[in-house]
Amino acid sequence: MPLVAAVRTQRVRVPLHTPFVTALRRTDFAETVVVTVEDSEGCVGWGEAPQVWKVTGESLAGAAAALEGPISDALVGAPADLSSTRVVQGAVFGNRSAKMAADIALYDLVARRAGLPLTDYLSGLVGSRPSLQPTVLTDVTLSVGTPDELAEAAAARAADGFGTLKVKVGTDPGGDAARVLAVREAAPGCRLRLDANTGWRADEALAVLSVLADAGVELEFVEQPVARRDLEAMAHVRRNQPYKILADESVFDLEDLVDVIRAGAADAVNVKLAKCGGLTPAIELLEIAKGHGLDRLVGCMMESHLGIGAASALVTALGIRGEQDLDAGWWARSSPYAGGITYAGPRIERSDGPGLGIEGVL
Repeated sequence: MPLVAAVRTQRVRVPLHTPFVTALRRTDFAETVVVTVEDSEGCVGWGEAPQVWKVTGESLAGAAAALEGPISDALVGAPADLSSTRVVQGAVFGNRSAKMAADIALYDLVARRAGLPLTDYLSGLVGSRPSLQPTVLTDVTLSVGTPDELAEAAAARAADGFGTLKVKVGTDPGGDAARVLAVREAAPGCRLRLDANTGWRADEALAVLSVLADAGVELEFVEQPVARRDLEAMAHVRRNQPYKILADESVFDLEDLVDVIRAGAADAVNVKLAKCGGLTPAIELLEIAKGHGLDRLVGCMMESHLGIGAASALVTALGIRGEQDLDAGWWARSSPYAGGITYAGPRIERSDGPGLGIEGVL
């Protein structure tokens, strides 16, 4: 049985073609720590730990320190198989982006050794048939802006082929309804999702959503309308307006998901690898959410094509339907990798190579 021989890291900074602005932050780059896990036979798996100060609280320096220190210490000499994903999760408290990187790298490693694309490997692992579909569809986010700016962006994204637009709200409750109405007018053929990123109070959420409902606006869901831990407020919002509520920042781990289910606070959950710590916990969260009747969405942070490749493979393997929330790589001027997924508008096209199909950093 091959053993883990080395864990190595490097920092990657990916310029965006358009600034990404939410209620929590603005960024012109996707910054991440790329990790490789090499086994004793020379096979290498790839993973990444995106920097997300405002959501996970993790930095590049912190992720690198966790990967180069306690995670590496725990992994080197351990079996180079999926049993070691438990080693990763127990190596350090928190540091979920770092755990994501090492966890993905182990999956990539074993899929490469098996000679299978990660999608097909995961499909076999969870007991489903490998999908014949080569693509996963994603929505695209419209950054926070004025109604005119959002209308212009919405029309441009519709022209790019996106059928589902996610509108960032929550920075200005008094003007949020006008922003959404401007988007609907500019892109009438697109489905709309809202994401407040915890930016509203419950009364503000209900006021905005009441205006939109009265105007006949159709929304697929409203994501994280209120503060992460205020599940009572989120349940109140869910009960008192017509749209589905999607929990994002409220669900990092299994304990969070159980709390959301018990509170009746959401109709759906957005699972992100950097929030929960990789594919291993994500599979558990998504399967439990399904068992409790919640709709499922797989999302991402502002990360690179590597993490999106793992997340999109998971979507296909679990048979999750509908447009996902995996547009981060689309915002990049280009992929920083040789190999891996590519974007064609809203379509994420997988690599046919083994594992994630990534062969190096450009």
